[in-house]
Amino acid sequence: MTVVAPTVPLVVDLDGTLLRTDLLYETGMAFVRQHPFGFFKALGWLLKGKAPLKQGLAEATDIDVTVLPYEPVVIQLIKTERSKGRTIILATASHCSLAERIAKHLQLFDQVWASDGKKNLSSDRKRDLLVEQYGEQGFDYLGNSHDDIAVWCSARQAHIVNPDAGVENLARAQGNVVQVIRLNRWRLHDWSKALRFHQWVKNALIFIPLLASHQIMNVGLLWQDTLAFLFFGLCASSVYLLNDLLDLADDRHHQLKRHRPFAAGRLPLKTGILVFPLFLIGSYAGALLWLPWEFAAVLAVYYALTLAYSLSLKRKMAIDVVALALLYTLRIIAGAAATSLALTFWMLAFSMFMFLSLALVKRYAELNEARQKGHTEKTKGRGYYPADLEMISSLGAASGYLSVMVLALYIHDYATSERYAHPQVIWLACPMLLFWITRVWLLTHQGQMHDDPVVFAIKDKVSLVLAVMFGLVFWVAA
Repeated sequence: MTVVAPTVPLVVDLDGTLLRTDLLYETGMAFVRQHPFGFFKALGWLLKGKAPLKQGLAEATDIDVTVLPYEPVVIQLIKTERSKGRTIILATASHCSLAERIAKHLQLFDQVWASDGKKNLSSDRKRDLLVEQYGEQGFDYLGNSHDDIAVWCSARQAHIVNPDAGVENLARAQGNVVQVIRLNRWRLHDWSKALRFHQWVKNALIFIPLLASHQIMNVGLLWQDTLAFLFFGLCASSVYLLNDLLDLADDRHHQLKRHRPFAAGRLPLKTGILVFPLFLIGSYAGALLWLPWEFAAVLAVYYALTLAYSLSLKRKMAIDVVALALLYTLRIIAGAAATSLALTFWMLAFSMFMFLSLALVKRYAELNEARQKGHTEKTKGRGYYPADLEMISSLGAASGYLSVMVLALYIHDYATSERYAHPQVIWLACPMLLFWITRVWLLTHQGQMHDDPVVFAIKDKVSLVLAVMFGLVFWVAA
């Protein structure tokens, strides 16, 4: 690192440099989360200009600056330079209220320059202010974006952190670049994790009506279900992206979720905001072009319910778990709609009770973790207290066992005896299901459950063996 005179201040940019995120997008997503019907208010701010928009969003939201994804290497660089006696300045286009709170939290800056409700402190405006305060070539500047090119033109030395595309070449053309710090490059794995491709296995429920009607060998219907699986997956990935963007604040307070790509700052928020509608448009375009309109209608209901869940329902006690059970059941309904097959009362009842039990497993796992940490207050982003554990386990186990009862009653249905050559063989599935539900709840009680029981089942060898045996039972019965 170049040694500089202590009298030359080091000016540090905030968004994309000190932070792995952008506070404009952070406050924008927080505003949508906290004020889902405030679109016209935000539009009014934007029509007045970028500075009023930033001020309006900053004042209307509550961003916890202590959990934002800071860049550790930049913080260490600042500490090193500060130890040499240098003056450290935070100069940012973000709103002054946020910049000052960040400076107070980090205790690293001697001065803060930021946007207010009238002036957006970026590019030429930032350069002009810094030249006015410290003179031409009278400061060093640490930045990352195209807006920083103008500032580097008047800086003595240019320090570049995680440069946007094309920024490094433009900065080097000025001849004062002393270091380039390349960190936080996104990887394909981060997008795979954000899009939750592994969660697409849940969409296999789409094939249930085809299996239950013994039409799995019908190539035409199988192709329709395969398309439905693909389009439902695209829609679900769009939902996962939006959910992560809306849940940034809660995720950063969670032991595991804080490592998600957007929460950790490994993926830029603006890219996520662009990608999620593209996946949504692709899913609906494909559904309307190649599948019955009923499937597109179910997909619309699924998206609307998921959006309501993300914005509000997930924080409502009891409503949240019923909504989760409905979201799983909608996958089965979508499969029937894609192939124009009839749904049965037994199938829907079994699905609702089974997935209500698994939704309660998910809540129990979250609350059990909170209790283990000694928390007694309401869980952040949820409508439950750790003291609700016993009630949740009772309700969840009861719901799971009710799904077994539905399966047992299904065996004695007249339509079942017509569909299966040996319907009595299905009785073997009942003890298997009883064992699996009991095991899942005992593991959850012991703190060994993944926060998503479906992901747990996919990775658990015992669950996979039971699934194969369960399928064999119905095959033999047929």
